[in-house]
Amino acid sequence: MSTPPAKKQTLVWVLLILLSLIWGSSFILIKRGLLALTPGAVGALRIVAAGSVLSPLAWRQRHKLHRRHWFWVFVVGFMGSFIPAFLFAVAETGLDSALAGVLNALTPLFAVVVGALFFSRRFTRSTILGLAIGFAGTLLLITAGGQGLLGNLNRYALYVIAATVCYGFNVNIIKYKLADLGAVALTAWSMLLVLPVAAGYLFFFTPFSQDVTGHPQGWAAFGYIVLLGIMSTAVAMTLFNKLVQLSSPVFASSVTYLIPVVAVIWGLLDHEVLVLRHYAGMAIVLLGVYITNR
Repeated sequence: MSTPPAKKQTLVWVLLILLSLIWGSSFILIKRGLLALTPGAVGALRIVAAGSVLSPLAWRQRHKLHRRHWFWVFVVGFMGSFIPAFLFAVAETGLDSALAGVLNALTPLFAVVVGALFFSRRFTRSTILGLAIGFAGTLLLITAGGQGLLGNLNRYALYVIAATVCYGFNVNIIKYKLADLGAVALTAWSMLLVLPVAAGYLFFFTPFSQDVTGHPQGWAAFGYIVLLGIMSTAVAMTLFNKLVQLSSPVFASSVTYLIPVVAVIWGLLDHEVLVLRHYAGMAIVLLGVYITNR
């Protein structure tokens, strides 16, 4: 039985707010994990935690997947979770968590670009204007030096931008290639398919075990990233995939309007320093996203 329009609209907004709170808190959790773990271990552990939690659900949902789904589910696992997990971990070795959260707001812009280039969506004048404004704000953010003065390009910001490109592909693939697949089955199987790769990398190519047991903050870092994997990947991706299917790729990506607010609050509470140029860049990015969504 289909969901009544009013209830569907309410559910869409509830999902949007929950995702904003969960994902907005993910950047400070990554920062905490990096106190003891390498970026590679943070990214891999995040996927292992999420995939492990979702494995039982994947088995129960196995009958919902058909041969036509497998390739795209695998792509979603890599583009929507695996690759961004590593990119964000590397980014936050040289970028404040608050700024990482703000740059994540580029996701709707890339959702539009990818949709236009690969999924036959249209570019409009407002889209082009919004993209130009959004990227101008991004340039301001990634070149802001100390005390807000114009400095050199922060290359760590490019990792976040690369992650948002992945997200742009992800939301369009979910909408146009996997619309008939339930959110739980999609999330569980996309994570399960990349779990072996992440586990192999974690245990054989990172000093994960030594760092957890030998570093003074090792177990705390482990807990932060496990929480990150369960909430920000397993739970949030299930909610996000459901949101995409109930709304549209661009609306679902608009969760990034609210993510920066939560991320900045966490950053300020953690004594990160943001100056006028940073706030100006944030405002310009969000203005560009707003115009693009229109």
